[in-house]
Amino acid sequence: MGDILVGTASWTDRTLLDSGWYPQTADTPEKRLAYYARQFPLVEVDATYYSPPAEATARLWAERTPAGFTINIKAFSLLTGHPTRVSALYKDLRPDTEKKNVYPDDLPAQSYEEVWTRFLSALDPLVEAGKLGALLFQFPPWFTIKRANKQYLLEVAKRCAPLRPVYEFRHASWFDGDNADETLAFLREHKLPYVCVDMPQGHRSSLPPVLAATADLAVMRFHGHSDKWTSKDIHEKFGYHYSKRELADWAPKLRELADQAGQTHVLMNNCYRDYAQTNAKTLAGLLDAD
Repeated sequence: MGDILVGTASWTDRTLLDSGWYPQTADTPEKRLAYYARQFPLVEVDATYYSPPAEATARLWAERTPAGFTINIKAFSLLTGHPTRVSALYKDLRPDTEKKNVYPDDLPAQSYEEVWTRFLSALDPLVEAGKLGALLFQFPPWFTIKRANKQYLLEVAKRCAPLRPVYEFRHASWFDGDNADETLAFLREHKLPYVCVDMPQGHRSSLPPVLAATADLAVMRFHGHSDKWTSKDIHEKFGYHYSKRELADWAPKLRELADQAGQTHVLMNNCYRDYAQTNAKTLAGLLDAD
């Protein structure tokens, strides 16, 4: 069985800070990250989806965490085809437009290329410190299974090399009927890591909890089962606390997943108060028990 790293998809959420999970002595961003890194070997940075990271910030993440710590980065929204706030773009690359949000086609080709270059180069301090794990490319609900989108997966891998992009889909078409085998076969053929998910079912964005390693790195993200999944309030959307029984049922499945990969990243994305942190600690204990 390959190594399993367990962590959470945030360490700075406002409701987490209010929950009392951090000790009172962890009263600065530096101390909170250091405390988090003593509890878990892995974290996912969500803020980089909303605004591309600065190299100075990535350097601080590297400096404030111990050797062997792993940091996954969520790809900037523009790079996954999501609507992106003009104000989130680098100032010198902002198009002259009245729109509040833009898509890749709204930028000159040269500007779009420059976004890619700056986003990836900002991660250099993490690469140099040996702490950069995966780059999470979470695609929008309208990113369906079609040839052009498959080609984009290959383009992303080429642009990021030698860094490791991992792919999370949010449209049911990728796993409808025979498409499930087609999707996994395509990812395996090109050694593209699939992001397995646990999430509410019955929605257009729902994917089944298929656990499969399509490369030497496997990733599992737990989104919870909130009955308010369609809410625009992210705390309602992700406000779900897994029971110990639920996590105990997942532990053997995750061990089987880890048997297929060299390393497995397991991330709790039920980021409301300390739900993700307490669930991650419980799950890590269950996995360690064997």
